[in-house]
Amino acid sequence: MADPELQLVARRIRAYPDFPIPGVLFRDISPLLKDPNSFRASINLLANHLKKTHGGKIDYIAGLDSRGFLFGPSLAQELGLGFLLIRKQGKLPGPTVSISYALEYGKAELEIQKDALEPGQKVVIVDDLLATGGTMCAACKLLDQLCAEVLECVSVVELTSLKGREKLGPVPFFSLLQYE
Repeated sequence: MADPELQLVARRIRAYPDFPIPGVLFRDISPLLKDPNSFRASINLLANHLKKTHGGKIDYIAGLDSRGFLFGPSLAQELGLGFLLIRKQGKLPGPTVSISYALEYGKAELEIQKDALEPGQKVVIVDDLLATGGTMCAACKLLDQLCAEVLECVSVVELTSLKGREKLGPVPFFSLLQYE
């Protein structure tokens, strides 16, 4: 990890053992959000990756409820793009499109407004962390219902041992930091 910006981001990710339950090592982004230089570095790194990978081909950045909302608008602003909300069930007004997906214990539902984008528009999905990949995968399927093209999914942190990247199938995935 030679990149000074990436080192700055990595120093601001805090680990909490046994949270929320025993045996889990929680990766906390709160110190990253608290430090403007580290947060700006995370946005710069994600934006530079997307510029290099997709050039000017992205139409929108979509953020996942709720921590994707912390990174998505700043990333969209940096790229000169609009931002789309992918929310938990019942949080958006007007007609929506929704998808149910399985959680470890139960199910959840994501929604997006029906008129959020036009068929064929190109979207990048952002969240703070990729764990099992269930929510990110559901978001890809949700955007597919609107006939959008998901160019890539990105996050600040990836928990590689949970193999969430594999759930995304052919959709490319990028993370700034990887932890077991």
